[in-house]
Amino acid sequence: MEPQQSEPAPIRVVFVLLPGSLVLDWAGPAEALRIANQRLRAAGRPERFAIEFASPRPTAMGSVGVALAGLSPLPTAWDGSGWVVLVGLPGDTIAIDNPETQDLLHWLRGLRFERGRLELVTVCAGAVLAAYAGALAGRRATTHHHHLGELREVEPRCDVVSNRVFVIDPPLYSSAGVTTGIDLILHRIGELCGEALAAQVAQSMVMPLRRGPHDPELSPFLAYRNHLHAALHRVQDAVSERPQADWNVPRMAEVAHTSARHLTRLFVEHAGVAPLAYLRRLRLATAQLALASGASVTRAAEQSGFGSDTQLRRAWHQFGLPGSPSEAGSSSRA
Repeated sequence: MEPQQSEPAPIRVVFVLLPGSLVLDWAGPAEALRIANQRLRAAGRPERFAIEFASPRPTAMGSVGVALAGLSPLPTAWDGSGWVVLVGLPGDTIAIDNPETQDLLHWLRGLRFERGRLELVTVCAGAVLAAYAGALAGRRATTHHHHLGELREVEPRCDVVSNRVFVIDPPLYSSAGVTTGIDLILHRIGELCGEALAAQVAQSMVMPLRRGPHDPELSPFLAYRNHLHAALHRVQDAVSERPQADWNVPRMAEVAHTSARHLTRLFVEHAGVAPLAYLRRLRLATAQLALASGASVTRAAEQSGFGSDTQLRRAWHQFGLPGSPSEAGSSSRA
């Protein structure tokens, strides 16, 4: 009997707060992680994130005047994987001539960030704080558009990227601020827990139009979901979780507790796509992920629910993807 594979330990996510820290910069991403844990528990899976809030002082006043108490000290030891999340502060520039910020910068300079072990996540002007600590030298990063010039000035060795929702340069993950911090955290949830779960979290937060790091093109797992119809979201959740299952319109209708004809009307009216076309798009996205991971065309077709290589190739061309599945698989193995 093979030994049972143990689940990975939760990632320690430390939101570092200073006096005046922008509340939405940390509350939104923290809620996304909380909902992800909640969804994982409901599915019988272990929580993936251990959330805590730390500060140089045990209390701090948030940007909207709410007092935050019981904050943990800045961590001095790390066991397992962790994220340090730096958030923005009010003002046109970031002042560092105060004791709390000086303590934070001293602490940051003592950390060694490494992909998959201890990673740095910045929201808004949190990138400027990271730059003052020397953590952005030789990295690509973004920040709120009001702070782009400041970031370039503080750290000339950083490749500052403008007009981006977020930028990924592991172990650094930076976002433009405010709501884009949620987009970045959803992206990370998708990487670690699967795109289906990330889509469910986005739907729970009523932000189905999740944005990505390169362009406004939506992930197929999130496209067609800028609606609030609960039964339709339920079907889309089920299909995205198991696109390889033996789906057809009547079976989808059973999930929605409606007739096949009515479900088709719901899809067209609220999602702007027919149910089977939606299913093929999800299966194609699943096949792309499998090919990118090194699977053969045959294996990718099996994992994504296509009945054969031929069906996968037909869908590939139907949706106008460049090249072919074979070329996509070979490029991933090159």
